[in-house]
Amino acid sequence: MSETGTEPRPLDQQLPDPVTASNVRHNPSLTELRDLASHQETTTEFGSPSYVSDVRSRSADRTKNAVDHEFTAADDALVEDAVELASERELVCVDRLMGRHPEATFCCRLFVPVEHARLALGWANLFEPSDGREPDLYTVHLPDYEERAIRVLPETGFTAVLGTDYIGEAKKSFLRLFMYRIKQQGGLGLHAGSKHVRVRDEDGDLQSVGQAFMGLSATGKSTLTSHGCWLDDPEDASMRQDDVCALLPDGSVAGSEATGLFIKTIGLDEDEQPGLYRAATDDSAILENVAVDDDGTVHFDEDRYTTNSRAVVRRDELESADDEIDLDDIDQVFFITRNPLMPPVAKLSNDQAAVAFMLGESIETSAGDPSRAGESIRVVGTNPFIIGSEGEEGNIFHDLIDILDVDCYVINTGYLGERSQDIGVTESVTILTEAARGTIEWTDDDRTGLTIPESVPELDIEDYYVPDHVDDYDEAIAELRAERQEYLAQFEDLRDDIVDAVY
Repeated sequence: MSETGTEPRPLDQQLPDPVTASNVRHNPSLTELRDLASHQETTTEFGSPSYVSDVRSRSADRTKNAVDHEFTAADDALVEDAVELASERELVCVDRLMGRHPEATFCCRLFVPVEHARLALGWANLFEPSDGREPDLYTVHLPDYEERAIRVLPETGFTAVLGTDYIGEAKKSFLRLFMYRIKQQGGLGLHAGSKHVRVRDEDGDLQSVGQAFMGLSATGKSTLTSHGCWLDDPEDASMRQDDVCALLPDGSVAGSEATGLFIKTIGLDEDEQPGLYRAATDDSAILENVAVDDDGTVHFDEDRYTTNSRAVVRRDELESADDEIDLDDIDQVFFITRNPLMPPVAKLSNDQAAVAFMLGESIETSAGDPSRAGESIRVVGTNPFIIGSEGEEGNIFHDLIDILDVDCYVINTGYLGERSQDIGVTESVTILTEAARGTIEWTDDDRTGLTIPESVPELDIEDYYVPDHVDDYDEAIAELRAERQEYLAQFEDLRDDIVDAVY
């Protein structure tokens, strides 16, 4: 109750109505948004806009949500400030639809100060225009606020993004709540790419395979998801989603972003990633923190501002991107790791897959914590945006793949041992393709304790037997298993049968 004894108005009703508010420009075109942001633009040699932000990665350590954190008076004051300033500042307001699936579509409304219209421009290129429905989720993004803080009210569907001008913060403010809402509906939001593959099986018959790739930024998720697998008609591979999707109880996988992708560009190579390179060098791309000279020359190999350089690229500029963003069925899930003690690929039991989900083993990247880039880390579900019990997410994942009869794998996209054997894109894509075809012969290996390939067409897999590349392998893997066991023990909600399946 307020001091006057009346119920306070719902938060969404306290925000300005963009249709009638005199301080809000509602749904300006992309051309108008670029014009409004022209004072911050360096135009590239390709004719695309490039911008440099002050904050160049997510502010995870300054993010709190009202489910997992107790909000103090200071937190409430931050939310109130954001709402109040939204009624006072000159703003642009953009409405977009996140998702297309009838069970997983949300209308999102972003408020940004006019002088920071580039944030709205980048964000608006990721999602489809709204059809006029009322918003489900709201973000007020005020980059010039005196304090850097992200405050999330999951039940209300509201996020205040304060003191940061990083586009990724606006993007994740909505995707975080997309995943939370999906969990409330009995599914599970995944920090994952999705892909549809059509290949001939061992008998030569064409079959469709739905694949999902779970991995942190910079582990190769975008590369593997968007790769065409060198297939010739009638075989083909097409990307459905690059970053966040929803595993629903009926086995379908709903996408979130329908028009764009937010890709890392550091080291982007035309020969190794031709599709992503073409999209990033099209005039429709929007570059953030990429090294661009005053004359517009672009240097993707230079970390002038950060190793977390980014580009918003259009899906329709990617040959491998499908017109559809949803998968009708999920058949295979790949957990991407860079752990040098892991083989190029291993096939997991359902219990082991839930372990892999909980471990989320990878390396820290500049997108998360630049100060720790390169360090080994563990993030449940390879998803830094989970709201609620992480242990419960592992249980839900186990139940869904069990019911849906999904095959799960861990795939190493890094190297073995002390860099004695690199695992390149060619090797990883070959493994994915042959897994889809069902042509990999598997064997239970006592030394690794995993089900690993005995043979893979087109690949000398015996050269990648990980114990051959690690000094004192048995000791090293025993220490790793003990670390994993200790790590899993901290999740009180995680079922014992999952904890006991540590590999």
